[in-house]
Amino acid sequence: MVHILGVNLRDTHVARKGELLTQQQFALTKFYGIGQQTAHRLCARLQIHDKCKMKDLSPYQVTALASFLSSPSTSLPPPRYPLAEPDFVPPPPNRSIQDIQNEFNALRAAREEKKLKRAKYTGVAPKPSPDPLKDLKIESELRRIIRDNIGHQRMIGSYVGRRHAMHLPVRGQNTQSNAKTAKKLNQLDRW
Repeated sequence: MVHILGVNLRDTHVARKGELLTQQQFALTKFYGIGQQTAHRLCARLQIHDKCKMKDLSPYQVTALASFLSSPSTSLPPPRYPLAEPDFVPPPPNRSIQDIQNEFNALRAAREEKKLKRAKYTGVAPKPSPDPLKDLKIESELRRIIRDNIGHQRMIGSYVGRRHAMHLPVRGQNTQSNAKTAKKLNQLDRW
């Protein structure tokens, strides 16, 4: 059993649910705030196969997953590997990977410099490519944000805040026949 950030992940859980594994449990969505799309992105970033079970993960992958989930904003950016052009001819086998990576980095730096020149000429700044996993909030941090948002709604006296305070459904659901569940869930003071 793998234990990451206070969440126990069984060895038989699949890291991310694939198309064929609809009935099986999957591990990354056990974290509060991680859904299927985010689990898919995490697996791609950490190079974890979709149908890989938790017991099959290497210690390096478990450590990388734990360190990324503990602080996604300070984690290293994903590695960028060179992509082949349509007219690509493979290098001779005596070239090292380091040489190929250096060549790729030089080409990328030239491309970035060209973008900056174009931005200076046109006056429009280039948009940085967004990393959706940089501002990932999970577990207690996400719960705290939700609690703060509900407290703010209650403090300003909005309709949503009053509905939360009265332990009633917030999003316009029918209250004549099915408000029992909402009353049960909103009974907890989430502020």
